[in-house]
Amino acid sequence: MIYLKSEEEIELIRNSSLLVGKTLAEVATYLKPGIQTMVLDKIAEEYIRDNQGIPGFKNYNGYPATLCISVNDQIVHGIPGKKEIKDGDIVSIDCGAILNKFNGDSAYTFAVGDVKPEIMELLKRTKESLDKGIEMAVAGNRIGDIGYAVQRYVEGFGYSVVRELVGHGLGKHLHEEPQVPNYGRRGSGHKLTEGMVICIEPMINLGKKEIIQERDGWTIRTKDGQPSAHYEHVVSVLRNQSEVLSTFAFIENIKNDNLKTIN
Repeated sequence: MIYLKSEEEIELIRNSSLLVGKTLAEVATYLKPGIQTMVLDKIAEEYIRDNQGIPGFKNYNGYPATLCISVNDQIVHGIPGKKEIKDGDIVSIDCGAILNKFNGDSAYTFAVGDVKPEIMELLKRTKESLDKGIEMAVAGNRIGDIGYAVQRYVEGFGYSVVRELVGHGLGKHLHEEPQVPNYGRRGSGHKLTEGMVICIEPMINLGKKEIIQERDGWTIRTKDGQPSAHYEHVVSVLRNQSEVLSTFAFIENIKNDNLKTIN
């Protein structure tokens, strides 16, 4: 069942999503070679709680942390631990927060230090594909129009789209209907309606689309070991346009000599 949101509920989701954006920016100020991912996770949890929020991921279906931190060929759901970030890594950080009973959710892939140009290009094109998908999130279009826009754009550069992992509706629950794949056919799938709030989150691989799951039961990585990028926004479907409720502005305004962000 798809839950349409009132204007008041959309504003509550916006507030939660803004907290997520600020949390990601706070984490990014500490993101540098040598830092352990578990330290970043602690920073995120403390920031969310200090701002009257609740970590949206922690204990969700048994997930043990506040952040999903996925490095290089890890696509999503990487569990923070003793792993240290290295120069040249790309680091996807996915964060959720609950504020006033509504969820916020966003993800950004960071480039740490001296990252290869072809990987920086992957990040740039993946972020651009998110924008292409958002443009299609308009009442009267269909879910397939979003996926088609993302898929067509990235495959034009020789990248591949992960099939098994998709975007989703968002509200009082972290994952609501409808599912929002990053591939598809124009004019197919559920019709978009004003009041829908969805997460669009391209997960794009430099190599092939096949994935494997690590032994921890959570972490998903590319089968061929090639890097993967992930960006996510929360989007409100409107009559003549789409509106992004989350933001990357706080992230892209940070001052950290170790990071390259994609503006």
